[in-house]
Amino acid sequence: MIGFLRGLLAVKAPPWLVVDVNGVGYELEAPMSTFYALPATGAPVKLFTHLVVREDAQLLYGFLTDDERRLFRALLKVTGVGPKVALGVLSGISLEAFLACLETEDATALVRIPGIGRKTAERIIIDLRDRVKALGAEGGAEFLPGAAGMAAPAGAQAEAFSALVALGYKPPEVLRLLKAASTEGATTEELIRKALQQVAGK
Repeated sequence: MIGFLRGLLAVKAPPWLVVDVNGVGYELEAPMSTFYALPATGAPVKLFTHLVVREDAQLLYGFLTDDERRLFRALLKVTGVGPKVALGVLSGISLEAFLACLETEDATALVRIPGIGRKTAERIIIDLRDRVKALGAEGGAEFLPGAAGMAAPAGAQAEAFSALVALGYKPPEVLRLLKAASTEGATTEELIRKALQQVAGK
């Protein structure tokens, strides 16, 4: 089992990233909560990891904090929740807000996350509500904005579109969200964060 990777951030293409560890590029999928706090490409980075082995693939998932990884693993133990849905939870709601949903049994807030229906939301609450303290959150893992003052890279809208579709949102909805979130100079991460905040605010 690979516990963590430490190296240089080679590629950021939400929801994928590549970490160069001594000349070996490890491709990982990560939640947007991790992307919001990543350093610039080429900078050193350490990511906690979780490896999923399937018959047809070995998939590596990366998280900036161990709390994110622990929540991801807890979600995987819930019937009907796979890696894609678990990443969607971490991308669509902060750890603090998720724990609040468990404590208040607020299934409606979880249903807003792509891939989660009413039954799955209720199952998550039932299975995890008694394990809130075990998740080890100290104040939650709030989404962090991208670096201020960065010029938008070419294709920031396209990159944000691809990332949101990969998270399970329908293309027409993604276009609407990005149109509302678009501001001059916005980075890919900022566009995605603003789009997801719109969904959370419904």
